Amino acid sequence: MDETWFSGVEPVHAIRGRVRFRYRRRPSMPAEGRRICSAVASIEGVESVRVNERIDSLVIRFEPEVTDLSRLREGILSLTAPPLSRNAGRSRNDEASLLAVGFGGVTLMLTRWLPPWLQLPLSIAIALPVLGAAVRDLFRQGITSHVLEALAVIISIARRDYFAANTTAFLLALGEYLEHSIQRRSDDLLKHLMRPGDTEVWVERDGVELLVDARQVRTGDTVIAATGTVIPVDGTVLGGEALVNESTMTGESVPVTRRRGDTALSGTLVQEGRIRIYAERVGRHAAAARIADFVEHSLEAKSNTQLEAARLADRLVPMVLGLSGGTWVVSQDTERVAAVLQADYSCALKLATPVAFKSAMYRAGQSGMLVKGATALEKLAEADTFVFDKTGTLSSGQLQVTDSIAFDSQYTSEDLINMAASVEEHYFHPMAMAVVEAAERLPHQQHFNHKEVEFIVAHGVASSIEGRRIVVGSRHFLEEHEGIDMEPFSAVIERLRNDGKTLLYIGYGGELLGVLALKDTLRSNAAATVQRLRQLGVGRVIMLTGDQPERARLMAEHLGLDDYRAGLMPEDKALALKNLAGEGARIAFVGDGINDAPALSGAHVGMAMHHGADVARLAADITLLEDDIARVADAKALALATRGLVDSNFKLTVGLNTGILSAAAFGLLNPVAASALHNGSTIGILLRALAAPAVTGQAARAA
Repeated sequence: MDETWFSGVEPVHAIRGRVRFRYRRRPSMPAEGRRICSAVASIEGVESVRVNERIDSLVIRFEPEVTDLSRLREGILSLTAPPLSRNAGRSRNDEASLLAVGFGGVTLMLTRWLPPWLQLPLSIAIALPVLGAAVRDLFRQGITSHVLEALAVIISIARRDYFAANTTAFLLALGEYLEHSIQRRSDDLLKHLMRPGDTEVWVERDGVELLVDARQVRTGDTVIAATGTVIPVDGTVLGGEALVNESTMTGESVPVTRRRGDTALSGTLVQEGRIRIYAERVGRHAAAARIADFVEHSLEAKSNTQLEAARLADRLVPMVLGLSGGTWVVSQDTERVAAVLQADYSCALKLATPVAFKSAMYRAGQSGMLVKGATALEKLAEADTFVFDKTGTLSSGQLQVTDSIAFDSQYTSEDLINMAASVEEHYFHPMAMAVVEAAERLPHQQHFNHKEVEFIVAHGVASSIEGRRIVVGSRHFLEEHEGIDMEPFSAVIERLRNDGKTLLYIGYGGELLGVLALKDTLRSNAAATVQRLRQLGVGRVIMLTGDQPERARLMAEHLGLDDYRAGLMPEDKALALKNLAGEGARIAFVGDGINDAPALSGAHVGMAMHHGADVARLAADITLLEDDIARVADAKALALATRGLVDSNFKLTVGLNTGILSAAAFGLLNPVAASALHNGSTIGILLRALAAPAVTGQAARAA
């Protein structure tokens, strides 16, 4: 039986014909709102569905005469995820390239059996793309490998060696098709990762709330940000109260309370509550947009990098032409000259190197890694220092209960968790969900009956158990609002805080009943990934984070990192990388937040986690397609293996073609033999390049 899509679905608000659910998706299931909408819409009685992926919320309009809340909930819980759709279509350019490869291949195989009157026009037709590229290069750049390729084809046609001409043209068409096809696959994967940002914003003007285009927001406007909204401006909170997830900007895994007078940052998510913000920096002046601009300029600079193999191939063109001229001067033998011109370095160098990289990129995509160009693989292979962001990268970004301490001897630590979970089971705050999950793991689960739960935004929850008031929330909430004295337990509280843990306080009957300590969970394979990187030749592994120093220190010690730096803002991370680079380090930076984007762009090579911010994925050279940090080491292993393949192909190309050219110049090979050996070796090297290693799992460890 297929695994169901959702592990939990609870109604938050309902009126006749309309309900809002909060859902919990199984980690292995797809998260795309479009697919969730499509699946839920198929349930009988559903009229429309709206999904907010940021807060895992479903708003459903339904026919009350056909279904009700209970049946809707059961229907959603029974849904299984449909298979991922595959794009079977090809672009027109891809179809044309494939047609050219197929036509060239068939013609090449039939060359010896075609009638003489048909061989010439067919060879010319196949060679037209090669000749066109040569003419363009000749007028723009002078003599290049394209010119040499065209010259080889022309001489072969002139000598009526149609097999040699067709072989060269076919190989060039095949290489172009492979490059474009694999690049298209990479582009499609990248488009699949991107999600459009909010294009409309609620603002308050003359006491009226209006929904306006984001581009119409001006400095001085009052912007409304409610649950599930990404704050679109930098500014100051005028009123209201909300829990804001700022992990994309600061790296803090725990949402923070924002109320009147506090600073609001663009790109951060309102998780609960509603606030009014005075817009101080909007549009391209906001923090998130400034970071995006920084990224854009950095990417433009990187895009000018060219593969050394192509440059070397161009530099060898005059040498081959000079050798053919020298052969003519010495021997006056046109057959020798023709044989020399049938063999050159350009075909294998120009084709095998990019094909190896592109093939590796495609295999990487199949294995859960999107590589945005050959340069990224080259730089990753060179990287000797790996720098990790903490939250969402080395850690999962999900809280877990680590300690349960009851201050009343009548209650056990299990009682404390069960009581807290009983009143928080319908609350979707990350800390509340962590407490509920901890209760589900207890050997003795117990539900405490309680009255209606009161939700106090940005503070906690309150209810009544056996006639006594129970409150679960922050220290500020219990001390300032509930008047609960915590001084007798300050030593325990301080010890837990010094351990880098987040605390949740439980008050019962006006007294502090106990405290729950939570911690951002370390990825289970983070330590193994660090160890594999060291085995792959990485000299230093460092962590940068905006999180608290104590939390960072404990994690760095646990993972055995070489260094860590905490409490950093976005510009601090970029500066830290600049300093490391100044020491000669070749840095691979791994991150996931908006705040990581400058570091991702400024590093030698940047890697972004799958569930990170859109701007981080845009900035990165490599984006992980699945939420598995082990892919970082897999990518490093793949880069090293690909570099080894390219280096060995280069040596084979130089060695084989030097031998063929030398034999042709000394008259040991006629043009047909030279063409057969040259094109045969080129095909062999190309096939070898196509067999780029797929390095994942055990293969990665073996590498």
